[in-house]
Amino acid sequence: MQPKQDAEPVIRERVSVVATVYNEAGSIDRLILSLAAQSRQPDELVIVDGGSEDGTLARLEAWANGEIRLPGGGAFEGLRVVSAPGANISAGRNRAIAAASGPLIAVTDAGVRLAPDWLEAITRPFDQGARAVSGFFVSDPEGAFETALGASSLPSVGEIDPARFLPSSRSVAFRKADWTAIGGYPEWLDYCEDLVFDLRLIHRTGQPRFAPEALAGFRPRPDLAAFGRQYYRYARGDGKAGLWPLRHAIRYLTYLLLAPGLAWLALRQHPLAWLGLVGGLAAMLRRPLLRLPRQWAALSPGERLQALAWLPPIRVTGDLAKMAGYPVGLAWRLRHRPPDWRPRAGDGPR
Repeated sequence: MQPKQDAEPVIRERVSVVATVYNEAGSIDRLILSLAAQSRQPDELVIVDGGSEDGTLARLEAWANGEIRLPGGGAFEGLRVVSAPGANISAGRNRAIAAASGPLIAVTDAGVRLAPDWLEAITRPFDQGARAVSGFFVSDPEGAFETALGASSLPSVGEIDPARFLPSSRSVAFRKADWTAIGGYPEWLDYCEDLVFDLRLIHRTGQPRFAPEALAGFRPRPDLAAFGRQYYRYARGDGKAGLWPLRHAIRYLTYLLLAPGLAWLALRQHPLAWLGLVGGLAAMLRRPLLRLPRQWAALSPGERLQALAWLPPIRVTGDLAKMAGYPVGLAWRLRHRPPDWRPRAGDGPR
């Protein structure tokens, strides 16, 4: 009988965490502190500042120089800061990844609070041969409005189909070699750049392994105007990239034809029209209404009523913002004729 051999230890590859920031002086500490608390420490952290005007760069340099100390008294080790004024999100991420030395890249954003096992969870699948890993993100709100916005705009983990999920660059990891092969993040796009990157990465590596425990918590926008601007920019990015034309067409059809037609019939006392309007509103709010009770534990009874009242205006504002942004992006696309980013049929996973 052969003596039992000890299992070969897993040799873990170096992992670089990267982020790009702009005017995040009020939130950058939260990101760095959550990285310092990780069960697996990053081998390095590379942050690109895109020309902040609020002291973010000085704050980052103070962290890198050890002038700001961790709660236990030590310095945060391995932070590299790159100043790149004028860099958009894609260019900032590409600069950070290019400067990173690890073969594994874990991407996150400023303003998030990472779960203590985020880096461990998002890198573990690479030990089993994964080429890319998708983490997850949750709302980390304050108050009734932000709680309602989180319930309205973010899916719960139970709604996710891992075979189709497109990662957010708040929580994703991949091999630097694959980033190089697909040309990095598209620098001609200012928003929705991570969706284009995802689709090209998936075409090369296959669907990322889903790691829902790799959680990044972030605060939703603080008010309706900020949310509207965010969704306007997202939709403008969709238009620039030529993404989701059918989805946007259905939205225009609903708001410009179907809803006005039903309202006109309802005013003429057609009972089925009232049924259609009520049914349409219920369909629009079904998922937010299901999510909200799972997210409002910290709210008082009065704040819960406020959160419920915010759901309809949030949904309508988001839809109208998308309807305003998409044609602006399409017009930009027609004028500038950006590169054809879509993967070619013969260039499959490798």
